[in-house]
Amino acid sequence: MARDQSSYRMTILLATIFTHLLGVSITLLVLYWLLNFREGFAFTSDVKFKIFNLHPLLMILGFIMFSGEAIIIYKAIPATRRVLKLTHLIFHLIALGTGILGVYVVFKFHNELDIPHMYTLHSWIGLSTICLFGLQLLLGFVTFLFPGAETATRARLAPWHVLFGLVIFAMAIVTAETGITEKFVFLKLKQGQEALVVNFIGLLILLFGIFVGLVVALPLRRK
Repeated sequence: MARDQSSYRMTILLATIFTHLLGVSITLLVLYWLLNFREGFAFTSDVKFKIFNLHPLLMILGFIMFSGEAIIIYKAIPATRRVLKLTHLIFHLIALGTGILGVYVVFKFHNELDIPHMYTLHSWIGLSTICLFGLQLLLGFVTFLFPGAETATRARLAPWHVLFGLVIFAMAIVTAETGITEKFVFLKLKQGQEALVVNFIGLLILLFGIFVGLVVALPLRRK
């Protein structure tokens, strides 16, 4: 029995470590892509695509990475329940902040080049995800932190909080994949190093989403 318990905990640990490694790999690949192939990024520039490049940077490295880490934080570090809650909240606040800024810079880019807004499926799903994310964060804060609902109410709402959190995270993954595909088409990439880098970013993001879900699905077995 003890051996089974140890083996199970090792499975959770390995899945969590692999999820972190995927996050590091995605970060390095996105930075390599934007700096090596897309001329970097800037908030203001005569090269307008540098402004756009902040969008994938903020949405992938900020919104998706931090929200994913926030979701698995309860399995990632040994800490008190309150510390885990606060870390979960802080990571989600960072994710929301970078997500809002990421939306802002793409609107800024469109305005400066007189491009229409919100005309693709990617943009529809993306804005819906940000709005639902903010609503989920607000409801989670008032229910589980301040002022906080009664214990029975928190226990009843907790599974729904987890479920809707995973649904919104899945929407973020779908948004990223459609955005990467959209960018691939706009750049007319077919073969070559940049095409490989972009495709691997998309593949790793998909794996990151799968493993975040897997880590959450594996319940903690306490002694």
